[in-house]
Amino acid sequence: MESLFSLKGKVALVTGSSRGLGQGIAVGFAKAGAGVIGVSSSSSSNTKELVESEGARYYELAADLMDPMAAKQLAAEAISLTGQVDILVNNAGIIRRNPVAEHSDDEWFDVININQNSVFFLCREIGKHMLERGSGKIINIASMLSYQGGLTVPGYAASKHAVAGITKSLANEWASKGLNVNAIAPGYFATDNTAPIRENEARKSSIEARIPQGRWGTPEDLQGAAIFLASDASNYMNGHVLCVDGGWMGS
Repeated sequence: MESLFSLKGKVALVTGSSRGLGQGIAVGFAKAGAGVIGVSSSSSSNTKELVESEGARYYELAADLMDPMAAKQLAAEAISLTGQVDILVNNAGIIRRNPVAEHSDDEWFDVININQNSVFFLCREIGKHMLERGSGKIINIASMLSYQGGLTVPGYAASKHAVAGITKSLANEWASKGLNVNAIAPGYFATDNTAPIRENEARKSSIEARIPQGRWGTPEDLQGAAIFLASDASNYMNGHVLCVDGGWMGS
């Protein structure tokens, strides 16, 4: 049973690895035995320390995922660096909060470029490598807003609906070719993206009241789901969006 969830000998590329959910996933993979290629627009030295403390290799790559050309270069660098990418986690994402009538073009396109376009571009580029090898695990990070509309975050909601659609579309094409493409939809987690909500006591309390477990998630709460989708334990799972939400969607 232990080997079913083992990632020994695997290499995982995780975007947005410098903090939050990306860091938590990277450390979880290290605990399961995988080497990690951490991708961030800023230094991820803290993630490097945490991964290496688990006895795993950590490779750091910088990329501006706002740039549509970044994915192709990043894929080439990652494969050249390690010779293989067995697992891809598209975690990097941003959020811009403004009422729709005041939502600027820049706010819209910044979110769409990183949360949606970079996900597709990286799936395509790393996917080519996985197709050549006949195996691979792709995990996209969706959201509760893959199902709901939210407030003052139209670009974020649109992009996370798109992530769910991209995941299902790629699974339809690639499942028969040895690839597993799935997504995780985190509930309300304590990260930088949710800091403005948590600072509003009334909003924070109203959200907690709707979470059956009665608390916000932590990056560590995502590790088990990520390891499951990256391991042989999920070999017959494809095109699924897995909610890790403390019961939010069932409430």
